[in-house]
Amino acid sequence: MLKALIQFVQKIGASTLAQVAEFGDMVLLFWETVVCLLTRRLRMEQTVAQLFFVGVRSQMVVLVTGLFTGAVFAAQIQFQFHRLGMDSATGTVATLAMCRELGPVLSALMIAGRVGSAMAAELATMKISEQIDALRALAVYPIEYLIVPRFVAMMVSLPLLVAMAIGAGAGASYFVAVPLLGVDGTYYWDNLMKFVAPKDIWIGLIKAFFFSLIIVTIACYKGLHSGGGAESVGRATTEAAVNASISVLISNFFFTLLLNMTFPSN
Repeated sequence: MLKALIQFVQKIGASTLAQVAEFGDMVLLFWETVVCLLTRRLRMEQTVAQLFFVGVRSQMVVLVTGLFTGAVFAAQIQFQFHRLGMDSATGTVATLAMCRELGPVLSALMIAGRVGSAMAAELATMKISEQIDALRALAVYPIEYLIVPRFVAMMVSLPLLVAMAIGAGAGASYFVAVPLLGVDGTYYWDNLMKFVAPKDIWIGLIKAFFFSLIIVTIACYKGLHSGGGAESVGRATTEAAVNASISVLISNFFFTLLLNMTFPSN
């Protein structure tokens, strides 16, 4: 019994140390990338290609996510608020939720699944096929050539995508609440203008920026540190998507507390 307990504690300790070491490696990768971004020239061709992949090709996914999230959230709010005689507050609550929480979080989760996994798979494939070693043999710094363009593309694209999701969700909530469910449009807009401020949109965009750093760091780390063989590519892809999604959800709690203390609601 004692031996089994010791083995269990050892496994927990080894797992914890491995997680701490992995987190430290991610921090080092992030630091190397920031230093490289500030001290070396930006590879414009690779950056534009990544901007197209991350930003342009993700628009439809994010728009559909924001559109139907705003629509269903407005419908649920109106169904409950109608019983309390608070129909005109539907737009305020739905828009605030899209700006502060639903827009940035759901968009980040979709990007983590679509872009993060693709980045990890591409880098893992390059590693096992020795393309990264070939770059080093040609005196090309892999961080500069592979990682920095992905960082820049993610940092630029995700806040813009979140802004699109917020706009789509807010618009969908209006069309569901007013024409479809009969909420008075005048009171809807009056409360919306009174209680939704530009800082609410900024909170969503700030969250999106930090989410972009989390997603791209985890995705690039998983790709660069994958093992050998085709199986490792699948593992890196899955771990990148799952770990990035979980990290977004966990960090969102702390960002929410910090940003709401910094920018309190009206």
